Amino acid sequence: MHVSAVDLFCGSGGLTNGLEQAGISVEAGFDVDSDCRFPYEENNDATFLARDIGRIAREEPALISEYLDDEADATLLAGCAPCQPFSPLTHGADSADHDKYGMLRAFLEIVRHTDPDFVVMENVYEIRDADVYDEFEDGLRDLGYNLNPDADKQVYCPEYGIPQTRRRWVLVGSRDGRIDLGAPSHPNPDDYPTVEDCIDHLPAIEAGETHSDYPLHTSRKLVDENLQRIRQSKPGGDWTDWDEDLLLECHKKASGQSYKSVYGRMVADKPAPTITTQFYNLGSGRFGHYDTTQDRALSLREGAMIQTFPEEYRFVKDIDEVGITKTGRMIGNAVPPKLGEVIGTRVIEFLEWSDRQSSISDFDLEAP
Repeated sequence: MHVSAVDLFCGSGGLTNGLEQAGISVEAGFDVDSDCRFPYEENNDATFLARDIGRIAREEPALISEYLDDEADATLLAGCAPCQPFSPLTHGADSADHDKYGMLRAFLEIVRHTDPDFVVMENVYEIRDADVYDEFEDGLRDLGYNLNPDADKQVYCPEYGIPQTRRRWVLVGSRDGRIDLGAPSHPNPDDYPTVEDCIDHLPAIEAGETHSDYPLHTSRKLVDENLQRIRQSKPGGDWTDWDEDLLLECHKKASGQSYKSVYGRMVADKPAPTITTQFYNLGSGRFGHYDTTQDRALSLREGAMIQTFPEEYRFVKDIDEVGITKTGRMIGNAVPPKLGEVIGTRVIEFLEWSDRQSSISDFDLEAP
C-alpha cells in the first residue's frame, strides 16, 4: 500500500521518522522553527518547509494538498500542534489567550481544504479538556471522519515500547471505517522497557563532558553544589537524602515538600520520566543518571534514545554551534518515533485489511 503523507508542526522529525519506519511515504514536513530543517532532512526522506501553519490556514489552506501524491492508495495528514497551551506545566491556568491556542483550528482548516483519507493528531494528554479540541473533533466528524474512541486515544508510552512514563492523546480519523491503535504491545508493567535497557550500552561520561566517539553524547556541566547533591542522591530517592546544608530554600517550606523528583536520579529497571525540553538539566526533574558512578544529568543522546530516536539520528551539524538548549528543545518537543511507527503500522494494516473486504466496517482492536 502506498500511503502519501504530510507532517504539520513536524519539528525535528519524530513523527515523520516513525511513519516512514511503518512504510508510509512522508512527502514534506512544515514547521515554523527553521532550526529543525537539518535534523528533519538529514534523517528522513522528506522535504522541510519553514512555514507558519497558522498563516497557511488563513491565506492558502489548499497548499498542503500540492505535496500529497494523488496517485497514492491513500493520503494522510498528521501533526502535533504546539502543546504549550495544554501542557500540565500551565498548572490549570486558562490558556485560551495563548498565542498557539488556535493552531488546532488551523489544522482543521487545512484538513477541510486537503481532504486526506486519514488524519492523525498527537498531543499532550491534557488537550482532551480544551474547548478548542472539542471543536477539532466536532469539525472532523462533520467532515465525515470516523474517530477512534477516547479509551483508545489514551496512550501510556511504556505500554507501546517507549521507555518513559509519557502520557499522550492520539486521535486517528479515517474516511472509511474506524482505526484503533489496538492492544498495547507491553500491557504488563513487568515487561515495560527500562531506561537501563535503552541507554546502558553508551560509554560513561562526566558532567560537562562530550564523548569523542559520540558527539551528541554530551552532558551539561554541574556547579559544585549540584555535584554534591547528585552524589548524595540515590536512584529513585529525593532531596531528603541530602545533607541539610544542600537543601534548597523551597524544600524548607511546607509548599515545597511535595516536589520530590527535582535533582533526583532515575531508577535503572523502570522507564525514565517523561522527556521534556529540559531533560539535560538536573534541576528540571528526575533526570539524574541511575548509575551512581556517573554524577550527571542525561546526555542529549540519551534523551533522544529514550524518545526512541535511532541512535544514529543527527540533530545538528555541530553541537557547539547550536548548543545544548536548542538541541534539547528539539528532542524534548518531538513525537517519539516509536509512537509514530505504531500509528503508521495500524494505518497500513487497516488498508490491507479493508482491501480484503467486500465492504468496509469498523476496524476493531483485534483486526486484522
